[in-house]
Amino acid sequence: MRVYQTNEIKNIALLGSAGSGKTTLAESMLFEAGVIKRRGSIEAKNTVSDYFPVEQEYGYSVFSTVFHVEWNGKKLNVIDCPGSDDFVGGAITALNVTDQAVILINGQYGPEVGTQNNFRYTEKLHKPVIFLVNQLDSDKCDFDTLITNMKEIYGSKCVQIQYPIQTGPGFNSLIDVLLMKKYSWKPEGGAPIIEEIPEEEKEKAMELHKILVEAAAENDETLMEKFFEEESLSEDELREGIRKGLVTRSIFPVFCVCAGKDMGVRRLMEFLGNVVPFVSEMPKIHNTRGEEVEPDQNGSESVYFFKTGMEPHIGEVSYFKVMSGCIKPGDDLSNADRGSKERISQIYACAGSNRIPVDQLNAGDIGCTVKLKDVKTGNTLNDKTVDQKFDFIKYPNSKYSRAIKAVNEGETEKLMASLIKMRQEDPTWVVEQSKELHQTIIHGQGEFHLRTLKWRLENNEKIMVKFEEPKIPYRETITKTARADYRHKKQSGGAGQFGEVHLIVEPYAEGMPDPVSYKFNGQEFKMNIKGREEVDLEWGGKLVFINSVVGGAIDTRFMPAILKGIMERMESGPLTGSYARDVRVIVYDGKMHPVDSNELSFMLAARHAFADAFKVAGPKILEPIYDLEVYVPADYMGDVMSDLQGRRAMIMGMDSEAGYQKLSAKIPLKELSNYSISLSSLTGGRASFTTKFASYELVPNDIQNKLIAEHEAELSEED
Repeated sequence: MRVYQTNEIKNIALLGSAGSGKTTLAESMLFEAGVIKRRGSIEAKNTVSDYFPVEQEYGYSVFSTVFHVEWNGKKLNVIDCPGSDDFVGGAITALNVTDQAVILINGQYGPEVGTQNNFRYTEKLHKPVIFLVNQLDSDKCDFDTLITNMKEIYGSKCVQIQYPIQTGPGFNSLIDVLLMKKYSWKPEGGAPIIEEIPEEEKEKAMELHKILVEAAAENDETLMEKFFEEESLSEDELREGIRKGLVTRSIFPVFCVCAGKDMGVRRLMEFLGNVVPFVSEMPKIHNTRGEEVEPDQNGSESVYFFKTGMEPHIGEVSYFKVMSGCIKPGDDLSNADRGSKERISQIYACAGSNRIPVDQLNAGDIGCTVKLKDVKTGNTLNDKTVDQKFDFIKYPNSKYSRAIKAVNEGETEKLMASLIKMRQEDPTWVVEQSKELHQTIIHGQGEFHLRTLKWRLENNEKIMVKFEEPKIPYRETITKTARADYRHKKQSGGAGQFGEVHLIVEPYAEGMPDPVSYKFNGQEFKMNIKGREEVDLEWGGKLVFINSVVGGAIDTRFMPAILKGIMERMESGPLTGSYARDVRVIVYDGKMHPVDSNELSFMLAARHAFADAFKVAGPKILEPIYDLEVYVPADYMGDVMSDLQGRRAMIMGMDSEAGYQKLSAKIPLKELSNYSISLSSLTGGRASFTTKFASYELVPNDIQNKLIAEHEAELSEED
């Protein structure tokens, strides 16, 4: 395989809903380019993509697959991404390291929720988009209605390059309005028969050609001037206009294909090779210092590792993009993230589970290597002339969580090692060992996402595991002011222990003024502030600690011990044992002994005084509330709203976005536990949602009483 220069490389992400045909298209592309001699099929479990056992078990893509094709003197690096929203990490990673998105649309169903999600990601990353309508041979395919729907969603930027003469089982020809030719295929597909457009199609083809010419001309002043003068553009000028429109996202070309029969694939690859922007034509990526990094093959060597695969008999396969310079076997590089040294023994061009050894990969190219010592997903390797890091891939928040434990407790350590290793493959799996909840919690993108993790642990790693409902990280706070005092006294021969603390607790809110005086049972307590400490609690919220002791009743040196005692007690609230937060504590009096007082005495006295005051200060349980956005077809809006209201959600607003309704709500975390399963069931898998932590709010009284009763029952069981 020859070495490709930066201006000969194009990087493409293959996206689409589950079932849109990405894996089948990848097979046809590889076959057309001569990388494989025979096209595999999902049913036969012999495709270049979807080669992992878990993918063959479920018949779904779980991991993105990197492959390349050489076409007309260009190298096309393609990343075939999973269609299910549960495996969105693959799509987001791919979009960040490629320069062009090809979004497949199932000709039977038109734009689906997965299409919308993928398109939103391309918007955020400002990536060019080509739409590719597949499955034109389906009985259910209505191309004209599909195009109408696409224009309603994506507007006039959606411009047809092709249209089928007929759809359904008889599909075998289309009109290309860029080249103004008819393409048709024999039943075996492959190389097309190219002919002049039939008379009966000329009027429609010419109309669409004019729309295309105008859309292309809008992206370049010179082309626009020529268009106004001559009302036409040459083929090369059209390509130039489309390329510029792709870069600025002012045009979304629409192509047609029947990947299963290898019809239209060769023409698509011609367009990708001739028109899609090169690496050098796209906006530059910035390093963590905010500096632009030019994809210069003559520059300093920087290589970013965006994906790790775990393969049987090989171990870790590390996938990278050359950000600058060129990489060769034998290069000695430094890991900017881990401080270690690495020697690259061999580099490969990717072809799914196959790897082709190469002598060099230049800036902008994508490849892989094996047997690295200490390189993880997200690391950067540099030569000695430069020190760069990259951190441009941002993953969405988790949507589905489960506590996980090994059935055999003796395998707990092995389980954790496997989870950490698997997270290298998919960074959207988040592993949390919660000290607060005493659970190991796996956060993922959906029920299917976690089900595949369980399958792999049990079948690949031979660790039997079970999932449980994760506990909710409740918080406790107070709603009114209270006072308490406590004397800790212990005498058992020799030095004793003595400490007495008088304190006041009250709810704390940001910006509230310092206290002046309090009144309890008709007695006034005036405050004389000697010191103030504001503690940001690691579990959220604040503790404000005020020293208002006068007359030397408690020596200042004991104040840190008093604060420590209060902090320790805040780790276990009296209602449910949850962390306490948003409390102000004023220590205003106390007593000490010249011999027996020490830090331990005052720490214990403070713990007890704080606990006594907290219990009579109107303690309340707080629960985590999340912002929820649901993208749902209008037909299902009523069912989704009804379901949310049954989950104690507060609807905040509704909006229309790209053909879907967007519903905004605030919802307790407790009610999100099985929401992904419920939403999928309600909408036939046609809706999606995102969540983000918003705040802690008071739980309703009936739920608080239930939680307290459950906690008391747990304590009695432990006793």
